[in-house]
Amino acid sequence: MNTPNGSMLGFFPGFEPIRIATAGAEINGVIGGSGPPVLLLHGWPQSHVEWHRVAPVLAGHFTVIATDLRGYGDSSIPAAGSHHEGYSKREMARDQIEVMRSLGFDRFAVAGHDRGARVGQRMASDYPDAVTKLALIDVVPTHTLYTHLTKEFATVYYHWFLLVQPSPLPEIILGNSAEFFLRTWAFSGLIPEVITAEAFAEYLRCFKNPATLHAMCEDYRAGATIDLEHEKNDLEKKIKCPVLVLWGGKGAMGLLYDVLAEWQDRAVHVRGKAFDGGHWLPEQFPEDVSAELLTFLSDAPRLQGGASRCLKLI
Repeated sequence: MNTPNGSMLGFFPGFEPIRIATAGAEINGVIGGSGPPVLLLHGWPQSHVEWHRVAPVLAGHFTVIATDLRGYGDSSIPAAGSHHEGYSKREMARDQIEVMRSLGFDRFAVAGHDRGARVGQRMASDYPDAVTKLALIDVVPTHTLYTHLTKEFATVYYHWFLLVQPSPLPEIILGNSAEFFLRTWAFSGLIPEVITAEAFAEYLRCFKNPATLHAMCEDYRAGATIDLEHEKNDLEKKIKCPVLVLWGGKGAMGLLYDVLAEWQDRAVHVRGKAFDGGHWLPEQFPEDVSAELLTFLSDAPRLQGGASRCLKLI
């Protein structure tokens, strides 16, 4: 285990930096707290900093590990390969399994948002003996999105179809307008109330790195190709560990899909909850997300405090 330079410890008081070499990458992150292990995986276009309001709460009950996926944040940027296999969720999942094993954790819970949730899904499918519980935040299966495509989804999530275009088209388009794109589309109207100015600066720093931006595109290119093949092969294979699904009732997932039903088709034990918000739940509703995760992971009493913003509990 090596200590990285420039770790984002200011976002995670009391945590320690980690940088762990896996078979295919070097994974950056932080670790803190004590108790059963929980791995937190971020979404696009973010980094492990996404969890800065949730991880400290969980660390009062668990050993919390928050990492940058390969190609994101300050993790290394492996080659994509001729078929985007370097950014398949299978490779990303293997990274995280090796990180946890190197820390001494053979069995652990996973919570993932957005792309991190897709990695978590693959981890639970490929490593059922390792993942004890799985929390998925604001996603439905990739296979569903591509095989039941609607005009509404393509309109709202148009970046899925931009990022998969051959390099360097999306890299040049986004690279030439990085801050404009993040401010006016990805995080429009959310800075600094939801996405703090400090967190936004960190996301922008990484997004402006041409190599990181290319890796982010490769993540989506893999999602439209090799990941779809892996999912197709697993359609009859259900995730066996308990699954918690959280989603934004006002976001595309909640408005366009029956999120709970989609995951009930893919897992044996599923429960879920919609929030009165959009996509960025760990930063928009950190107290409520923390409370739901604590309850799910440990059956601990629900956190006391602010009023619930949730629409329904299923």
